[in-house]
Amino acid sequence: MKQGIFEISENTPLTADVMRMVLKGDTSAITAPGQFVNIALDGLFLRRPISVCDWDASSLTLIYKVVGKGTAKLRTMAPGETLDVLSGLGNGYDLSLTGDHPLLLGGGVGVPPMYGLAKALRAQGKTVSVILGFNTASEVFYAQQFRDLGAQVRVTTVDGSRGIQGFVTDAMADIPYTHFCCCGPEPMLKAVYRASTTSGQMSFEERMGCGFGACMGCSCKTLTGYKRICKDGPVMKKEEILWEK
Repeated sequence: MKQGIFEISENTPLTADVMRMVLKGDTSAITAPGQFVNIALDGLFLRRPISVCDWDASSLTLIYKVVGKGTAKLRTMAPGETLDVLSGLGNGYDLSLTGDHPLLLGGGVGVPPMYGLAKALRAQGKTVSVILGFNTASEVFYAQQFRDLGAQVRVTTVDGSRGIQGFVTDAMADIPYTHFCCCGPEPMLKAVYRASTTSGQMSFEERMGCGFGACMGCSCKTLTGYKRICKDGPVMKKEEILWEK
């Protein structure tokens, strides 16, 4: 974990309520796809955790959905303004487990970390299949960016207005894969867990206090005991997940 001041170089809309923000600063603490940052905002007590979409040596890209006071404030910020950011938080995806043909599944705001993961896997020469799930066509973002990486992409929408009608699991059946990685709301994770035929890694979304394991506010029970989503996760192996009934 590293605290730093980052300068906003871009903050533009991708859809009606999804924004893409690019920050310039020291990204040396970010070591794996699936990690997140925690952003301090004036007038708000708790930092806001946002997953990292992409990064290089001097910048990072965040994609966030405007859903509350914190993200609404982020949307109003302009290039040149600065943010106090804790970076390198959480454990990301383990690329060594994915095999030669990984399947990545992202639902809504679970899509962004899949991009950084796809980029890293393609850099290793792996064949990557991606399924992106949304409610309707107007919410779809980043499908072309995944294709530009050389990934095989399928889009699903609940109302059938774009791509395959249904959920991400409705597009899984005929795709060969050696391992899966996913991120999205809990109902989606449960469905992927049940539909998957291999081992996999799942990133959990959870309300957080500190973001680095001190407050124990985001603890969850697993097959190997209680774990903190912010520090021991957010990425967990399929085999350790204990679903609440």
